[in-house]
Amino acid sequence: MLRKRIIFTLIYENGFFHQSRNFRLQRVGNIRWLERNYKFQSVAFSLDELIVLNASKEDKDMQKFAQTLKRLVDNVFIPIAAGGGIRSLEDAKTLFDNGADKIVLNSALFQDRELVKALTTKYGSQSVVASVDYKIVENKRMVFIEDGTLDTGKELQVYLKDLEGLNVGELYLNSIDQDGTGFGYDTNVVEELFTSLKAPLIIAGGAGNEKHLLEGLKIESVSAVATANLFNFMGDGLPNARKKILAEDINLASFVNKSL
Repeated sequence: MLRKRIIFTLIYENGFFHQSRNFRLQRVGNIRWLERNYKFQSVAFSLDELIVLNASKEDKDMQKFAQTLKRLVDNVFIPIAAGGGIRSLEDAKTLFDNGADKIVLNSALFQDRELVKALTTKYGSQSVVASVDYKIVENKRMVFIEDGTLDTGKELQVYLKDLEGLNVGELYLNSIDQDGTGFGYDTNVVEELFTSLKAPLIIAGGAGNEKHLLEGLKIESVSAVATANLFNFMGDGLPNARKKILAEDINLASFVNKSL
């Protein structure tokens, strides 16, 4: 049985990291601010993976993002997934060359399926994460791309069916409605749609405390839970959350903080 995972997501836009609520971004600080306040070298033992997403709206500037990624992941010895604005094989190579172990695709899943197939062929399906953002529109779960600004016109269930032929390694499912609220994950969608899911499922959007993480991890079809809440889950937040979850006999790796 595969171990479950706790993932932290960092949201990057135009040189700064942000908090997000319903995909509306609020600037928090740049890489220097992050290094001063949240040293991932020291909290990585509480995480299984780090995801870094480039949410820059106008100019993704892959080179600038890659340099920030390289600096961020220095001496962080956990898997790193990075994405946002990948439009070519060269974009993906840039991220891999600067510290990414996996790439995250979102808009390309809808707009350029041939690129997705080329990436999974070149790097292997295990290196490609499919990110799907959705929100409720007229009582239907609709999939959005382009950083949550463009409605694809596809209902979530249909969209997920379409993804099956792309051979992606994991699915990162993010509720725009729950994003940043701290009210908990949209667990109903998991129970309704993912009972027979083949690819590992990461759920995101809404975690505000360790109880939400635990609730998500207890769902059989959920492989990992992700949070982007800098203020609730950094400092002692992540170590304490992991200890409490391990006490519930969840199949997480039990790490030792070697910095103590």
